Amino acid sequence: MTPDDRAKRITQRVNNLAENDRYSSDSLKIEEVEGSFDLTYNEQIIITITASDAKYYDAEPLELAQRSREIIDSYVLTYQKENTLQAWAIRLGLTIAALLTAIAIFFLVQKGASKMIDWVTNRRNVLFKNLAYRSYTYLTEEQELNLVLQLIRIFKWFVILVILYLLLPVLFSIFPMSRDWSEAILELVLRPIRNVLHSTWVYLPNLFSILVIIIFMRYLIRFTKFVFKEIEAEKLEINGFHSDWAMPTYNIVRFLLFAFTLILVFPYLPGSDSEIFKGVTVFVGILFSLGSSTAVTNMIAGLVITYMRPFKPGDRIKIADVSGDVIEKTLLVTRIKTIKNEIITIPNASVLNGNTVNYSQQAEHQGLILHTTITLGYDLSWRKVHLTLINAALATEFVEQEPKPYVLQTSLDDFYVSYQLNAYTRQASKQALVYSELHKNIQDFCRDADIEIMSPHYRANRDGSDITIPAKDLNIGEGS
Repeated sequence: MTPDDRAKRITQRVNNLAENDRYSSDSLKIEEVEGSFDLTYNEQIIITITASDAKYYDAEPLELAQRSREIIDSYVLTYQKENTLQAWAIRLGLTIAALLTAIAIFFLVQKGASKMIDWVTNRRNVLFKNLAYRSYTYLTEEQELNLVLQLIRIFKWFVILVILYLLLPVLFSIFPMSRDWSEAILELVLRPIRNVLHSTWVYLPNLFSILVIIIFMRYLIRFTKFVFKEIEAEKLEINGFHSDWAMPTYNIVRFLLFAFTLILVFPYLPGSDSEIFKGVTVFVGILFSLGSSTAVTNMIAGLVITYMRPFKPGDRIKIADVSGDVIEKTLLVTRIKTIKNEIITIPNASVLNGNTVNYSQQAEHQGLILHTTITLGYDLSWRKVHLTLINAALATEFVEQEPKPYVLQTSLDDFYVSYQLNAYTRQASKQALVYSELHKNIQDFCRDADIEIMSPHYRANRDGSDITIPAKDLNIGEGS
């Protein structure tokens, strides 16, 4: 016979003994037969112990036969004792008691949760206040109340599930045929808990290493931030390193330190050497590489722009056909606010690839030169025109008296001369207003000087009609 067949036959014989209501331990005997020992009951062989069996268990054949007799006799007596009418009555009583206890506990938990909810709700004004910092409210009183009530309900169901989970093994342990189920149910939870505790204990040295690395890098980053803050405040000066480079450079250094920290910590992470973990990291890296090419381009352009220093927040600039004040400059985009209160977002790659005009960079020190051109006939004295235009510029608000405005004659055309008026201003962000006032003054001063602005593209028939210069008393209305 195969070992399985032999085990099945012996098991069946032992079960038959257990089902025998007239079983007697004295009838279970050991008999020696040709070097082996038979365990018999009323002349029926239950099991035969051979020298090979004894050798496998590292015992003498007689010793193994006696041990087998004790095990079988104990099993049969226990089985018969547990299957008496009295034992079944006790089990039934224990089952009812366990169920009633569980029902009572469920009721008490439900009642206690309801009482706690009512108590918290009635005292909400005392227990809860708005959780806020300055002008921002993180949690309102109503949100805090709902959160606490939700936690109470979750805790209630957690207790009920725990009680139910403990009840099932208790019920299964009452009956002999289901005791293995009880152990299996308990093992479902106990085994993961043991594994977690064991894994945590084994992982503690790596965890300490990670904590040391993180703490060291944290203070290193704080020290680096302090140094760059000192540079930004111009308390610490480094030749060739501008103060407005400090924080962008700090952000780069901080990113590199974070990346270096991740490299140092990575080998200590649980599962970092597994093939699945490696595959996931490679997959994420590929997705990042394929999906962020435009973003990376803009980030690199943002870094280049930072160190080129073509503008800073608050400057009035012009990029392509967009003019306005810089309100934000990040690694990815530059945001400009136009004079019409329009917010325009320009990718840094576009800023780097185009030309940028900065009106504010020299305005405070040397002044920004605003210029406008008018064309007048050859019959006018250029000296009179120069003086009139300069006086008009000096009368304009936000135009500097020094350096003094000047006029350039840019061309001598067929029918007129082009006069370009140049004036200095330190208010680069008010160009539209300055230009508007300057044009008004040019019209007024030319009218007062009897200078008729007829070009370009102006035609008048001289047949006795009025000239194009407005009458001095017609600025606003008759008699003004």
